[in-house]
Amino acid sequence: MMTTPDTITRRLFFDHTAVGLGGAALAWMLRPGNADSAERPAKQGPHFPPRVRRVIHVFSPGGVSQVDTFDHKPELARLDGQPLTGKGTLDTFFGRPGNLRKSYYNFAQHGECGRWVSELFPHLAQRVDDMAFVHSMVTKSSSHTPACFQMNTGFTMNGFPSLGAWLSYGLGSENDELPTFVVLPDPRGLPNGGSNNWSQGFLPAQHQGVAFKTTGAAPIPNLATPSDISVTARNAGLATLLEMNRRFAASNPEHDALVARVRSYELAARMQSSIPQAADFSDETRQTQQLYGLDDPVIGASARNFLLARRLIERGVRFVQIYNGGALGSPRINWDAHEDLRRNHSNQGIHLDQPCAALLADLKRSGLLDDTLVIWSSEFGRTPFTEVKGSGLGRDHHPHVFTTWLAGAGVKPGTSYGESDEVGYQVAANPVTVYDFHATILHLLGIDHEALTFYHNGIDRRLTDVHGHVIKDLLT
Repeated sequence: MMTTPDTITRRLFFDHTAVGLGGAALAWMLRPGNADSAERPAKQGPHFPPRVRRVIHVFSPGGVSQVDTFDHKPELARLDGQPLTGKGTLDTFFGRPGNLRKSYYNFAQHGECGRWVSELFPHLAQRVDDMAFVHSMVTKSSSHTPACFQMNTGFTMNGFPSLGAWLSYGLGSENDELPTFVVLPDPRGLPNGGSNNWSQGFLPAQHQGVAFKTTGAAPIPNLATPSDISVTARNAGLATLLEMNRRFAASNPEHDALVARVRSYELAARMQSSIPQAADFSDETRQTQQLYGLDDPVIGASARNFLLARRLIERGVRFVQIYNGGALGSPRINWDAHEDLRRNHSNQGIHLDQPCAALLADLKRSGLLDDTLVIWSSEFGRTPFTEVKGSGLGRDHHPHVFTTWLAGAGVKPGTSYGESDEVGYQVAANPVTVYDFHATILHLLGIDHEALTFYHNGIDRRLTDVHGHVIKDLLT
């Protein structure tokens, strides 16, 4: 039977109706606040007034040595070359502990607070009055990838949502033209574990971190329409794609990846103007560019990440993660100092020191530090003794105590919490787990870490598992 504009078959009627309903459903899902409503928190947004609006997490994979950076141990120098005794069986990753080794760097006190910082970080040493140090961090694994996963997701296994994904899920976006969660990998390469470190896990797919390309001119590959494709052809292609997505949504209503994909296309269209603006540093003063070290041939690429992070958060990106180190292997492009710690940490520290200090100074002078939290961490620390006896110059993995710091809104500046023992081998006072660390960060954002949950496989999952306490002594 032939149809005319005035006639329609029964089959065609139901076909059009199904597509129309699917399109209506898809349009409803794409409205802000409607998608995945059954899987969102009952109340999206903070549980109580937040002190922080946005977070920048600087992550240094590889295992930064606490006794060579921020945890000054004079007793370690006195005992240099002697075996460590009185601590029971020494627990090391490679099982070959050497003798105690004093810091490879000299320490000095800095700022009005008098915090000790090694000469590895001359620029960060000038910002200690803005920082709150945690000298008693502990973690569950001495293996790089599981420990990285725990610092980023709260769990040592992959497949769990990262901190940035939880914030995207719990608080939503502040800007419809930029991603809520952006990752800036080290220009030298991705970290061990790759994108699992910024995964959305079992949360809706839209909450995964968006990793920018940090080498070359384009932060998002293939974002711009090729010059040889006309506007008419581009619009026709997008219209066809939308129709295909509508049909798929109608027949797969539980497929949340489709909603995320459609949103990614819509966001990409908006980012065609927002990302080039954010990544264009031509409107930054010469003084600011020099502050970060953009013209330095060694650290320039890393410095761009730190400046871009500031430009992203001031445009409404809620969580930016900067990676200061890449994957395992040789030559070392992370902080894994098994062979020669001084050479390794000096090579890595230069990529962190000036750009990170510049970020803190820049945020403070612009007023952004008043509602921004900056955190720095590694996945674990390093042993206070050498990895092998004799001529060993490196240090082994060490999850039993290490140092992190926070700066910005809601944090007591120029303070420290917790202590390691006299040589930096284990916690002496106030141990802080990764769960406690995450609970404190969520608290500053106005989130009760026990209330931010997602029902998955019969369990109300949360970032802090069934653990975690807010470190109130760190907070103003």
